Amino acid sequence: MNNLLLHRGYYGSIEASIEDNCLFGKLLFIRALVNYEGETIAELQAAFREAVNNYMATYQELGR
Repeated sequence: MNNLLLHRGYYGSIEASIEDNCLFGKLLFIRALVNYEGETIAELQAAFREAVNNYMATYQELGR
């Protein structure tokens, strides 16, 4: 899959907003809506990794 982020088995999209001058995306192939954003690719990657880690921590706390 091209133009996707991957961390700990989760994929995320990469989109650009010209109006807001930022990059953004969401976790793919899950039911929950989890978004992330950044101004640079490095910031987007860091935000994506944090989103995945938070998503996984939340599900562990819920016992899933």
